[in-house]
Amino acid sequence: MPRLSPDQLRRALAKDAPARAYYLHGSEAILKDEALALLLDTTLDPGLRDFNLDIVSAQQIEPDQLAAACSTLPMMADHRVVVLRDVEVWKRKSKGKLPAVKYLERPAPETVLIIVQGNDDDADDDLAKHCVAVNCAALVGDALDDWLTIQLTTAGVTLAPDAREHLLRATGGDLGLLRAETAKLSGLEVSGPIDRDTVGSMVGVRFGETLDDWRDAILRDDTTVALTLLPRLLDVTGNSGVKLATLLGSSLLVLRWARATAESRKIRDRALAEAVKRLCFERRPGVGSYDPFARLVAEVAGRWSLPRLEAAVASTLVADTSLKSTTISDETGVLTDLILTLAASRAKKAA
Repeated sequence: MPRLSPDQLRRALAKDAPARAYYLHGSEAILKDEALALLLDTTLDPGLRDFNLDIVSAQQIEPDQLAAACSTLPMMADHRVVVLRDVEVWKRKSKGKLPAVKYLERPAPETVLIIVQGNDDDADDDLAKHCVAVNCAALVGDALDDWLTIQLTTAGVTLAPDAREHLLRATGGDLGLLRAETAKLSGLEVSGPIDRDTVGSMVGVRFGETLDDWRDAILRDDTTVALTLLPRLLDVTGNSGVKLATLLGSSLLVLRWARATAESRKIRDRALAEAVKRLCFERRPGVGSYDPFARLVAEVAGRWSLPRLEAAVASTLVADTSLKSTTISDETGVLTDLILTLAASRAKKAA
C-alpha cells in the first residue's frame, strides 16, 4: 500500500476517492490531527457527519466490535468513517490487534477506517501493510516552509522575509508554537508586511538572539556574540544547556561532512551549499532551517580544517556529557568553556 506525506495525502484526495483504510503515524500530533480532519471533511457530508462517524479506542474496544462498526452501512451517504485511536497499546502479537488485521485483509467497501497511532514509534507493519500509511513526521526544509505558508495565508498574515525567518528560528520550527504565534500575529492591525522587530516582540525573542544565531556565531568564530547570547538563551523557558550542545554538535557534524566534501569534490560556495542542503533533506539533522544553514556552512567551511572539526566535535561531546550530569547552575560555565575552547582552536591555527 502507498506511503504518503501529509501533503501527498492532500493532493491524492483532491484527485481520487478515499481509500478504504488509512494509518496515521509519526511524531507530529498536529499533522495527524490535520490529516484526520482532512479525511473527515473529504469523506463525510457535514449534515450527516454524526450519523456516519464512529470514534473508538484500541484500549477499550472488544475484539469483535471493530468489524461490527466497520460493517455498518452508511446512512444516506456513500461512505461512513470509523476512527480507531490508541493502536500503540497493541503489541506485536496482541489478541486485540488480530481482528483488526483480519478486517483490513477484506475491508468493507462503504467504510473508510482511519487508524491513528498516538505515540511516535515506528508504524506497526501488520496494520500499515493493509493501509495507506501517512507519515506525520517532523517537518523540515521546504515542507516546513510550505506548512507555514498555509498557516500564514489562512490567518491572513503577511511577513517580511527576515521576519518569517526569525519566526522559524525563534520557534525552532515547532508546529504548535508556529500555529500559536501565527494566531497572535493575526490579531495585529498593521498595514503591509509585519517586520522582524514586531515578530520578535510578539514571540518574545529578539531578532538575532535565537539558538540558531548562537550556533551561527560560534561557527563564524564570533566569540563575543556567542558569549553574550549564552546567558540570555539559557534564561528562556524551554532552553537548556543540553539543547544548545545538541544543536551545536549536530551542526559541527554536518560542517565536518561539508569540509570533507569540499576537499574531495573541489566545490565551494553555492555548489557546496546545495550539497549540504541535499544532505540535510536525506539525513534530517536537527540544525534548524536547512536553506540558511546550508548557506552558513558554505560560508564558514574554509575556516574549519578537518583536524579542527574533529577536535570541536570531541569537545562538544565532552560538554554534552558534562551537562547531562551537572546542575542547571553550572550550564553557563560548561558552555562558556566550550565556546572558548573552540575559539582557541582557531587562534592556534592562525598562530
